[in-house]
Amino acid sequence: MFRGKIDFLVSNDLDTLPANYLVSKIRRVQLIYDSHEYFTEVPELIGRKRVKKFWLKIEQMILPHIKYAYTVSKPIADIYKSKYGVDFQLIHNFPLRNKESVNIELPFDKGNDKVLIYQGAINIGRGLETLIEVVGEMEKVRLIIAGDGDIRKSLEKYAKEKFPEKIYFTGKIQFSALHNLTKLADAGVSLEEDLGLNYRYAMPNKLFDYTQAEIPVLVSDLPEMKRIVEKYNIGIIVESRDKATIHEAIGMLLFNDDKRAEWKSGLKKAATELCWENEEGKLLDIFFAAGLTIS
Repeated sequence: MFRGKIDFLVSNDLDTLPANYLVSKIRRVQLIYDSHEYFTEVPELIGRKRVKKFWLKIEQMILPHIKYAYTVSKPIADIYKSKYGVDFQLIHNFPLRNKESVNIELPFDKGNDKVLIYQGAINIGRGLETLIEVVGEMEKVRLIIAGDGDIRKSLEKYAKEKFPEKIYFTGKIQFSALHNLTKLADAGVSLEEDLGLNYRYAMPNKLFDYTQAEIPVLVSDLPEMKRIVEKYNIGIIVESRDKATIHEAIGMLLFNDDKRAEWKSGLKKAATELCWENEEGKLLDIFFAAGLTIS
């Protein structure tokens, strides 16, 4: 990092910012801040006052001096602008429209069953405990949980003991394989809880992976996810995460043929518009402004 040509530096989230900020001053190059989330409001910092205070101090010291920055949702960009006077550009984490085709099969014989998929981090606040309970008690419904995280082992052990052959954990898989697996499912789920501003204003990648696979979605009533689902009419928004509500929503999501046909039209439009091919130009504009050169 201290030798060779550098056009600019990029920091992904707050924990990489101090080191890159120091190098940017030593090398006299521009620093771009890529805020994938509202770092000081992540659930992992809830209840950890000293740790949160430390990261807030880092944020307060460095962010006012950042010229080029972007984040994943408008509410987060607005918060940063209000707190630090920095104009954060909006770059969504949309997936590519055209993806590599990979041969992959479901980890079970589907038969006449319907398949739900959850993909992403297996951590607290994702609604997975309730989802497992509900699907485990439903007939002709199975659940795939694709990903890894802090509570994966405990959830997998519980699901295997209580609901054998109903819940399937894939662990981490390649993105191309994940996309093709998602296309085999009948619907996708994103039930993040309102655990701080980071989750409240989140735009989970999984939501856009589901739309690219053109499968309807079940999401929490958090504002950014709700906005997308309502705009394109691509699924169901639940205001409560109790078992009865989730059970009813999953039943409609998977078995209401009229609604599924209606959502299909919205999904085709969303897949065309919410893709990286429509987003990458905005990111390149930021890089060129910061000093990227192409020889």
